[in-house]
Amino acid sequence: MAAFWHQRGRRQENGGLGSVIDGLGSVFDVLLANARLVLGVSGAAVLAIATLAVKRLIDRATSPRDEGDPKAEQKSLEESWQDLALIKTTPKTPKKQRREDLSEPLLSPAQPLVPGEAHDPTGCSAPLGAPQVKSSPLRCLTLQEKLLSHSSQLAVPEIQVSLIPQLARSICTQLQNFLRSKCPELPFGRFFLSGALLDGLEVLAADNIHLMLPVVLDAGLWSLISGEDTVVRNPQHWMIKRIDLGYFPRGCSPWDRFIVGRYLSSNVLNETLHKLLVASINWPAIGGLLGCAIHPVVASRELKLEVKHDQVELSITLFPVVEMEDKVLLAVPPEGLVENLWLESFYRAEVSRVKELDAGDSGARQLCLRILNGVCRSQPSLHKLGGSPVTHVILHLSDAASDWAEESLADRFQQVLEELVAYLEKGVLPSYFNPKINLFSGLLEEEIDEMGFVLYRAMSEPEVLL
Repeated sequence: MAAFWHQRGRRQENGGLGSVIDGLGSVFDVLLANARLVLGVSGAAVLAIATLAVKRLIDRATSPRDEGDPKAEQKSLEESWQDLALIKTTPKTPKKQRREDLSEPLLSPAQPLVPGEAHDPTGCSAPLGAPQVKSSPLRCLTLQEKLLSHSSQLAVPEIQVSLIPQLARSICTQLQNFLRSKCPELPFGRFFLSGALLDGLEVLAADNIHLMLPVVLDAGLWSLISGEDTVVRNPQHWMIKRIDLGYFPRGCSPWDRFIVGRYLSSNVLNETLHKLLVASINWPAIGGLLGCAIHPVVASRELKLEVKHDQVELSITLFPVVEMEDKVLLAVPPEGLVENLWLESFYRAEVSRVKELDAGDSGARQLCLRILNGVCRSQPSLHKLGGSPVTHVILHLSDAASDWAEESLADRFQQVLEELVAYLEKGVLPSYFNPKINLFSGLLEEEIDEMGFVLYRAMSEPEVLL
């Protein structure tokens, strides 16, 4: 019974397929007979080749297999691929253009050349009679060209370059005059501004300036204690300890009013200055004198001023700063219960070293730093990677890679991305000036993973970051 149903099914299959083949054969004969009239000589040749290939495929599918030949199946498959390749490589006849086609938009970004024009460096060619289309100037750019073009787009408007430093210096002068009159007992040094716009680096944006408030300490009454010797175990933080209280009791130093547990408290100093900025200074009067509106940011942990001018907007962040024993310490304590810590800043050393290296070999480190900071600024997941971490990676790489000419910008850019990914994989970026300091110590593990994932994907195609 099983053999019967099997033979019956084969007869039905062969009979149905045979009828289909007969019908297709008649259709092919009609097409071939009329192809020359409809398609012309070249069109008829194309159709004949395609028809022959299809018929050979159908004949091979319906012909009985040789059960004794183990290579029959493989041979049939190879011949089928050859026939399909024959169809695929058949030349296509050029489509006759219609008038209405000229008004339709081009779907391909590659623009055809018109005969007589200059040769396309990309090697693209266009058929004769193609419509003349103006080529895009950024088509087929190399990474080097894209980096230089992207850098030119990061240029700061001239009005900001000229107006913002002038406005910030005027506010700096007004603030120093106020503190001298309000707190004459506190020996602040001469206030000064800091930032890429004022320090000669490749500036990315001029909307944020740092105002430094030097705290002048008597070296005989104060000493530094490394953060490694404290509960935080962080070598980038320091404590400023009041010494010799037996010989020089409290009150001998004007800064003794900010002591907490024999240490100069960065938190207490910041809170005092915050109250002065918010409640004591007549900012509307100062703003009217300078032709702008100045508002202290009340809710911020930082000492920050928002400045709005008719032509620019500016954010000024104030930092009390102590310079002792060749170290620059900012009143930026970490979040938590510890309030007496001061953060060591390497910004001045970073600026000096990068400019020194570029001056020595006419390098493009500042240009590379500018582009990378622009990338971190435009990518929300990379915000915390910009600034100091990127600068230290470039400084580390400068010790290994000697060629920093502008012609090698693309190679150095890709190399910096690779170095960043390697550091993120380890979760450790040692400071260029103190290898004990991990510049990633303040990042969460999730933030490190996200930044590493973004940069890892960009290693094979850095253009996606621009």
